[in-house]
Amino acid sequence: MKKLPLGIQSFREIIESGYIYVDKTRYIYELITNAKHYFLSRPRRFGKSLLLDTIAELFSGDRALFKELWINNSDYSFEMHPVLHIDLSSIANKTPDILENELSIALEKRAKQESIGISGSAPSAKLKALIEALNNKYGKRVVVLIDEYDKPILDHISDADTAEANRAVLRGFYGILKSMDPHLKLTLVTGVTKFTKTSLFSEMNNLLDITLSEKYANICGIPTEDLGELFQEHIEYLSSLEKFRLFQNLHDEILAWYDGYSWDGVTKVLNPFGLFSFIMQERFSSFWYSSGSPKFLMDLIKQNPEAYANIRDLKIRELTLDIFDIRNLQAAPLLFQTGYLTIKEVVNSTGFDSTAYILGTPNREVREELTKLCSLSLGETR
Repeated sequence: MKKLPLGIQSFREIIESGYIYVDKTRYIYELITNAKHYFLSRPRRFGKSLLLDTIAELFSGDRALFKELWINNSDYSFEMHPVLHIDLSSIANKTPDILENELSIALEKRAKQESIGISGSAPSAKLKALIEALNNKYGKRVVVLIDEYDKPILDHISDADTAEANRAVLRGFYGILKSMDPHLKLTLVTGVTKFTKTSLFSEMNNLLDITLSEKYANICGIPTEDLGELFQEHIEYLSSLEKFRLFQNLHDEILAWYDGYSWDGVTKVLNPFGLFSFIMQERFSSFWYSSGSPKFLMDLIKQNPEAYANIRDLKIRELTLDIFDIRNLQAAPLLFQTGYLTIKEVVNSTGFDSTAYILGTPNREVREELTKLCSLSLGETR
């Protein structure tokens, strides 16, 4: 049986060490060939970092690394381009000054790796200088990948002043990218929340938000139809164990626990972390939920637990679904963006903001833990 890449975000390691890889190269090909600047929101532990690392490796020009994947049989040229991969989860952000300093250090480190000198005092100036220098050095446009773009804000969401100050730093940092368009091959910004319609990306308004695009609904996560194909040996082994023999159909039980996430109301994907953890630990449990639920969201639910104890068929407009106001947090959009609610159905009508979504909990794991949290919160308030 192939090994499971639990916690591994390196595409090269997954391929070279023989781990299971859910092929996402067809979606990457679509990204590269159809547009240039993208934004993608997905909950934590859904494979965003692996997606970015796969793109980085694709632009390294190492075709052999992709020989078993869809893109190797396409017309893609595997042309090498310099890659600037910025991971905000590794950038300290306790204060705006620390955030600025750490961004500068990260850019200077990347420049040093390329034997490039960059000038400028602000991180945005260093980013501009580095992109131009990489473009000049290689004679190729630069690929910019930004992971966890919103972490410096989310880390301080209970302290609105610090969150706002960090957002101001990021607004200037990201804003420089629009002016760099002649030097850029591809830009992909990923994170959990959606600030794309707010002032964070007011200067970088050329991002195409593919979060709710039908074409990219399966760009992260494990498609339901892949469970039986890629994980059949693991399921057969688990089915042979005494403790799982009481299940009439283990495949369906796995889907009930970890499937059900959808960003178009039609196609569904399983949470990779939950599935891999179940197979490796050989027991059903709320692995994704237990791996780190955001405290700010849990605190928000506790303020009104009755409203979220049994969420079913919650109708919400697209404009509302995009809202993330630091000083006026709304639970429903946050529950969707962080993975506690998912799209069950897309409702189209005529008129302004015509698209609406029916939201519900994706699976047993989330439903049980959300109900438990609300019940405990209700008990505390009585």
